[in-house]
Amino acid sequence: MLNADWRHDDRPFVVVDLTTWPGAVPLDPLPPIPVIAVGSPLHPLAEQADIQIETDLTLVSLETAIRKSPLAAWVLIDLLRATAGMEPSRALTCESLAFAALQSGWEHRNWLKVHSSANPMSEGRVLTERDGDVLNIAVDRPGARNAIDRSLRDALFDACSLANLDPSIHIVRITATGRCFGVGADLSEFGTTDDPPRAHFIRSRTLPARAILPRASIYEVHVRGACIGASLEFAAFAGRVTASSDAWFQLPELGMGILPGAGGCVSVPRRIGRQRAALMMLSGRRIDARSALDWGLIDAIVDDPALDHRGPDIGG
Repeated sequence: MLNADWRHDDRPFVVVDLTTWPGAVPLDPLPPIPVIAVGSPLHPLAEQADIQIETDLTLVSLETAIRKSPLAAWVLIDLLRATAGMEPSRALTCESLAFAALQSGWEHRNWLKVHSSANPMSEGRVLTERDGDVLNIAVDRPGARNAIDRSLRDALFDACSLANLDPSIHIVRITATGRCFGVGADLSEFGTTDDPPRAHFIRSRTLPARAILPRASIYEVHVRGACIGASLEFAAFAGRVTASSDAWFQLPELGMGILPGAGGCVSVPRRIGRQRAALMMLSGRRIDARSALDWGLIDAIVDDPALDHRGPDIGG
């Protein structure tokens, strides 16, 4: 638990017991490590912490994850604090720079040593179809569970960029072929660049999130099955996100010694708040469709998209 020297010790995180912490003593300024508050969310200082939980039970998984990648956890928390309320395109730049720094860090290098690159599969692609003022975009790499490789990333960026240039397109619907929406970035491509600054340069110009931002309100995403990492990160920018009842969501990047680098540190907090986003990112826990709806990560549970009339909750 927190003590008088909390800003000067070398612990990877600190825990604040809100039941004993006086409401008149602010937590801010926070130390450059995760600050986890345990107790009632109604406590006057609960919102100052990076994560707020009501019981100690969640601490076990958080502690394990943070101790495994403390540097990535520190950078992630600093990023979430710094970009709260920041204009999204600028926040994306900050996220990319933080991601680039962790790419060359020892935590990610150690992860790469253990997880050798898998044999690459066929390149990803997107399928597009125009129907009046609606543009349908389908992520199409089912053999790789719609993992996002360079080709798929670039195709998504191009399709969304073209949609933004056509004012006669009023709705852009993004779905995916196969049994899941997507398992995130293609892990076989991890470690294939030893030049983080150049990787930042590429992300600044080809990240699908940047193409979605200018007209985010016209985008509708429907998720079924797994929605992990980068797949969730760009989807969360859409003005409307629906999911089937079997959908689940996860941001596991901390375990790789990095942070969500496809826009998730910007999109997810703006949907569910900084504290819940930090909880997802630091713990790597899975969120089911009902929890995602309760948190605001999705806007409705819809098992049959053809019956979606943009109600608050359908089929759940």
